[in-house]
Amino acid sequence: MSGVGDQLARGERIFQLVAQPMSIAPASHGDLLGSIGLCVTTAAVCALVASRVKQPLLLAYLVAGLLIGPEVGFGWITDTEVIAAISEIGLILLLFLIGLEMDLHTLRAAGKPVLVTGVLQFLLCVALGGVFYPLLGFRLGEEGAVGGPFGLAYLAVTSALSSTMIVVKLLYDKFELDTLPGRITLGILVCQDIWAILVLALQPNLLNPQLSLLLLSFAKGAVVVAASFVVSRYVLPGVFRSIAKLPEVMLLAALAWCFLVCTVADAAGLSREMGALIAGVAMSVFPYGLDITAKITSIRDFFVTLFFVALGMQIPLPTFDLLLAAMVASGFLIASRFLSVFPVLYLMRYGHRVSVLPAINLAQMSEFSLVIASLGLAMGHIDQQTVSLIICVFALTSIASTYMIPASHTLAQMWSRWLTRFRVPDLPHALETEAGHRAVKPPRVVFLGFFRQASAILHEFELASRDGRRHPLLDDLLVIDFNPVVHRELQRRGIRCLYGDIAHGDTLKHAELHDAALVVVTLPDTILKGTSNAKLLQQLRRLCPAAKVVVTAEGTRQALALYEQGADYVVIPYLHSAAQIARIIEDYSPARLEALRVEHLALLRRRQEVLP
Repeated sequence: MSGVGDQLARGERIFQLVAQPMSIAPASHGDLLGSIGLCVTTAAVCALVASRVKQPLLLAYLVAGLLIGPEVGFGWITDTEVIAAISEIGLILLLFLIGLEMDLHTLRAAGKPVLVTGVLQFLLCVALGGVFYPLLGFRLGEEGAVGGPFGLAYLAVTSALSSTMIVVKLLYDKFELDTLPGRITLGILVCQDIWAILVLALQPNLLNPQLSLLLLSFAKGAVVVAASFVVSRYVLPGVFRSIAKLPEVMLLAALAWCFLVCTVADAAGLSREMGALIAGVAMSVFPYGLDITAKITSIRDFFVTLFFVALGMQIPLPTFDLLLAAMVASGFLIASRFLSVFPVLYLMRYGHRVSVLPAINLAQMSEFSLVIASLGLAMGHIDQQTVSLIICVFALTSIASTYMIPASHTLAQMWSRWLTRFRVPDLPHALETEAGHRAVKPPRVVFLGFFRQASAILHEFELASRDGRRHPLLDDLLVIDFNPVVHRELQRRGIRCLYGDIAHGDTLKHAELHDAALVVVTLPDTILKGTSNAKLLQQLRRLCPAAKVVVTAEGTRQALALYEQGADYVVIPYLHSAAQIARIIEDYSPARLEALRVEHLALLRRRQEVLP
């Protein structure tokens, strides 16, 4: 009997044949490169048009697939199987990044809503599907029933699963993965993945489920998780510490770990995607997560684009009856999320907003549903009509989510007003509940890079500590740097720090600097690699427009140029002592910094140095 991983792989192959029944010869390398180039080019053109008309990019990628695919479009690409196989890398990298960004402590803090809602959401959605789909003519176990003997069961189960790919991508772009609704959403998705594995394990023996096979699948999963955490605890720290100053090797080592665990999970009968998630979670406790995330993001985005283009190529040309049924079923799926998620969270006293946002986030069908459906077709449990309906529902709800999730807060406010009108009150302490689950408060001052100047400034704050009490700024400070020696010493002194290469724009993006009051760059351009103070200044103006930015120049001419580009203050190391800069940061206020800026500009304009 094949394992769950074999079933998943076979299901993917079958699904491609369902979407494109013609015989296809393997593509040559030239054809493959040409197909990838055509996918990326079409996606880029569609994305440009979508951005101009302010439409979601995921919708643009689906449209690109429709245009070049064999089902609805021009048929420029016929070998969709190869593109789909390559695009799976995007899903693997996405789940690896999800695991990296999982803070086990914050997930544990949101444990009760995740566990209870994760269990009940799936069961309630399946029960609701069992009531709804008979209205469309589907019956269970009847000879000659619409959709096959198990069409009703498959539709109910596939409608209960949500898309990790779409949800995490959209929440990631909104910086909402670490909010309480985001963590609840992510936890429910993990529970759904467990339910999906359970379904895949039961599928081959649907007529006679075998408990031993199910227990064996879970045992294998537990072994993979345990082995991964043991290696990450005793082996990986030494490996990554030895290469921490080599950013390129760090990226390769992280990818090697990801695909190693994927391979082990596949061999153990689990899915490769689940292996990627395990690999990321095992590394989430490392101080290098931010830097790895920043470096993998661009690679992931490329393969994710291929994933959605490949998905668009697989959408069949629907008949009117199929499209009508898919629209009705899509409306039911969205309604089922509200009926299964909101009441559970509300009864646990999470209020309107926190209870409804996860329901909005989860209102689409999962990629796992396509695999489950394709396996069901191969086993004779369902017919082609059911598979086509599931594909169309997946496409429609995916498109709907690209609008609903970006507008989730507006929808939540409308939902709250409607509930209040029908005498379902919001809870007065709901906002406090959410605040209580947030991570530590954002830092007031952020140092980008850490070398001798920053070290001297920090020491000034330590010298200013009196009567055994730390200077308050030491607890309101964040350092971002990629030197592991600096990290160890800062942690020993109780200073918050993040491992990251500030030359990477994604590092600054994922560090969530938007709440910082003051950002300080103490490294001159001669020390910075891959960026400059001018580039950092431009990036910081986009990422945290409300923050004041202090940068460093090597001379008066560069300092004047940085002031013209919008710097709030410019440090010149041979003119400023560490004590002076420490006082500027300690006594910081927007008005005072502006006065110092005007005074410093006047001084620089009077200086006539031989080497400016």
